[in-house]
Amino acid sequence: MKKTTLKIEYVPIDSIETYANNAKIHTAEQIEQIKKSIQEFNMNDPIGVWKSTIVEGHGRLIACKELGYKEVPIIRLDHLTDEQRRAYMLVHNKLTMNTDFNIDILNMELDNIEIDMSDFGFKLDLGDDNDDDIERKDLSDEFSLAMRVVIECKDELEQQLIYNEMIERGYTCKIE
Repeated sequence: MKKTTLKIEYVPIDSIETYANNAKIHTAEQIEQIKKSIQEFNMNDPIGVWKSTIVEGHGRLIACKELGYKEVPIIRLDHLTDEQRRAYMLVHNKLTMNTDFNIDILNMELDNIEIDMSDFGFKLDLGDDNDDDIERKDLSDEFSLAMRVVIECKDELEQQLIYNEMIERGYTCKIE
């Protein structure tokens, strides 16, 4: 593939469109975390756009709209084919889910940050006492992004109806 030079542009927030088949789920809790991140650190991650459609950054767009932004930084991904755009969207979201944190290094970094990291989903267990020997729990379970709900149905028709409803709501589902 040909090497591409990316350039950050600022465009009106209403000039970009969400992708109707975006498979990434953005919960209200996550949008709040993104908003807090933007408020704390600024909007440092441009939204990836192909023509006028978002490839990556749907959650950032929602957060920026809720924060009242009139324009947002973007990078153009028009060098991708339509198939590459759809594949990259999935790859971009999946790659961050493929590994966890090194818990020892994470805890060391958290020890040296004064910012309230619980705003961003870092939950700390400070133990029973508040002395200098703080024990932190293993945070690896806190970063599991896949959650499961099992629904038992009385028959295949009910199963199909519930499956269709959940898909329409944006959930990733499979029938077993």
